This record gives sequence, structure tokens and C-alpha cells, in this order.
Amino acid sequence: MHVVIMGCGRVGAALAQTLEQQGHTVAVIDQDPTAFRRLGSGFGGRRVTGVGFDQDTLREAGIEDAGAFAAVSSGDNSNIIAARVAREMFGIEHVAARIYDPRRAEVYQRLGIPTVATVRWTADQMLRRLLPSGAEPLWRDPSGGVQLAEVHIAPSWIGHKISKLQEETGVRVAFLTRLGEAILPTSQTVLQEGDLVHVMMRTDEIVKVEAACSLGPEEGH
Repeated sequence: MHVVIMGCGRVGAALAQTLEQQGHTVAVIDQDPTAFRRLGSGFGGRRVTGVGFDQDTLREAGIEDAGAFAAVSSGDNSNIIAARVAREMFGIEHVAARIYDPRRAEVYQRLGIPTVATVRWTADQMLRRLLPSGAEPLWRDPSGGVQLAEVHIAPSWIGHKISKLQEETGVRVAFLTRLGEAILPTSQTVLQEGDLVHVMMRTDEIVKVEAACSLGPEEGH
């Protein structure tokens, strides 16, 4: 998959290097050409100098062929604008924005853009939002038979109860991240747009669970 990253600071550079090591193609955008030094001489992706929410700059970075976009520059406004352009203008499904002011996170989350405040930010959290099915588990029991992981659910699950998701996929929902806050759901909790779903499941059923979550309830029956 091709991934476009706006911002070549510490997090952006680490994210780019990790994604490339996982076999993805990567393009990094930054207004300061000297910032690309953080990528190191071994980085094989594109380095694009420009403004990350400019459509021509995004096209130069390969946004039209991208499967994910990460906005991790030093400016909240720039990050959210770029994230919205990537999603609304280019139809990128997996988009995430870095937010310095946690008070703004709820507003941006309502726009359908997953956000993470800087105080909780890690490159791993970004990977979980860009590559939900490919992220490492959050926790695994000593035997390796059961794990906690974030799963990507199809939009058609929105409006359905947690109990329906659990019944049709065979998972147990451990918690949700909603508007930047973790909540412990009940079986009657209804899934909302923007929810990040964290589930407990058998390790040998990962492929089955991911397929059921991405299929949606209507298609599953």
C-alpha cells in the first residue's frame, strides 16, 4: 500500500521508516527541505517539498494511489485541513491527524477524522489507525492463544448494538475509544461513527474476525 505522510518531524520520520520496513511505499511532505534529513540516506520513498494540504503537492506525493494519509506536522489547523482534503477530495479511507490541543480533538473527531492528542501520541498509535488490520496486538496472553487488538469495522455497523457485533463476529468488545476518550461499553451500547473498537479474540481467528468486521451485518446474513 502507498502511504502519504505530511510532516517530517520525529514522529513523521519514524512513521515513514516503519511503514517502509513493512513493505509499503511512502511519500513524505514537508515545507522545510532540510527536515528530510531525519529520514536517513537509506529511505527509498519520495520526499516532496510543499504544503501538505495543497492538492497539487498531494498529487505529487501520489495521493491518488494512496491507501492511507497521516497528518503529523506541528500545526493543528494544517493537520486537520490536510486530513479533510485527503478524505473528502481524494477519498482516502484511512486518515489520521495529530492534534496538539486535546480540547479540539472532539470537534475534529465529529468530522470523521481519527485524532490523537500529542500527550498520548506514538508512531504505533498512528499505525493502528492507518493499518488497522496489520497493527501488532495491544496485548497477548502468555500462551499466545488470546489477544486484545483494535479492529476496523465497516461503516454498516454504525447504529448497531455491541451485542450484535459480538454475536456475528465471535469477539468480545473490551472497550471503545470515542471522541478521544476510552469507554467501557455494555451489550446495549450502540456503535457510533468514529468509534475505535478494541476487542478480545482468539489469535487463530484473526482472519475470520477481520473479515466479519469488514463485511458488515447486512452482508453477513
